[in-house]
Amino acid sequence: MNFDFSDDAKALGEQAKKLFAEKAGTTAARKAMAKDAPDFDAALWAEIASLGWTAARVPEAHGGLGMSAEESCQLAEAAGGALAVVPLVSTLLATEALLIAGSDAQQAKYFPGIADGSTITVPAWNEPGAVTPATVAITSSGGKLNGVKAPVADLPGAHLAIVAAAGTDGPSLWIVDLKAAKVETVETLDLVRRHGRLTLNGVVAEPLGDASHYQAWLDRAAVILAYEAIGTAAAAMNMTVEYAKTRVAFGQTIGRYQGVKHKCADMYIKIEIARAHALHGVAMIDTQGAELRQAAAAARVASLDALSFTAEETVQLHGGIGFTWESDCQFYYRRARAAAAALGPRGWWADRLVRALEVRNRAAA
Repeated sequence: MNFDFSDDAKALGEQAKKLFAEKAGTTAARKAMAKDAPDFDAALWAEIASLGWTAARVPEAHGGLGMSAEESCQLAEAAGGALAVVPLVSTLLATEALLIAGSDAQQAKYFPGIADGSTITVPAWNEPGAVTPATVAITSSGGKLNGVKAPVADLPGAHLAIVAAAGTDGPSLWIVDLKAAKVETVETLDLVRRHGRLTLNGVVAEPLGDASHYQAWLDRAAVILAYEAIGTAAAAMNMTVEYAKTRVAFGQTIGRYQGVKHKCADMYIKIEIARAHALHGVAMIDTQGAELRQAAAAARVASLDALSFTAEETVQLHGGIGFTWESDCQFYYRRARAAAAALGPRGWWADRLVRALEVRNRAAA
């Protein structure tokens, strides 16, 4: 098995990084923090859609490119590294849900709009007070949903939501037209990416698969979000290394001090460990491998570890300036805290990893 991306996927990733370097990044992120800023960069979103990135995983029969999970992960990493103010990662996650659980009629109905970027679709799993993806209070009755989802990333400006609701066999997915729901913008620690509160009071929704589809989607979502986190962590590390090469203290650049060197090396090691686990996850998605659950959980845990450590050390190694509003360090720290809260905390995924390994070991015994 080749644990590396194809040449086509790598080329797409480089193209995405180049575009985001020109039209996203910390300068755009700082502008997005303003209270009167738009929900997302509409011009960049239109360009992304014209390049076919929103259609990457959509089947060709529905106006997409029919690419593999490799391309989705390359796009997620590029978006994460540039802190891109567009709902691209949310779109990739929603596309996976429809691929896994959508009926032929649902795919024919929703995929064309997702592919051309006109129908922004976001996943909604977080709930007030909930701590894991298994803790779902949203109820369904007679095809109608009741409850609250918050905070939901990229909800302001979205048209559809893939909502997790409680069921007799566990949480399952539903498609909600946001025209029929109450959407409010809420402020989170991540001031760059807009979040919202979704209130459902007897809102009509379409069932999307069953509880098993929800669990399968969580695994795929964990791998994609791992790559987004890896991209953000790598960007923070690169910024810190460049700072260490130029900041002079006591007559020499701080990068020459052993303590600083070790911290930068630790960042790199944690990111590469996360990348290895995430590569395993991508391989399992594309080959429908039996080890997807453990690979996805490991990727989630390792990527959160890498992002959290790198974001914290980025602030620390920038010294007194790292704590200021003017410093760009805050973007990565804020994103790290938001990433840790999305899709359930590290502890839940660590437990999921242990249980997946137990199942594998029993099967091998």
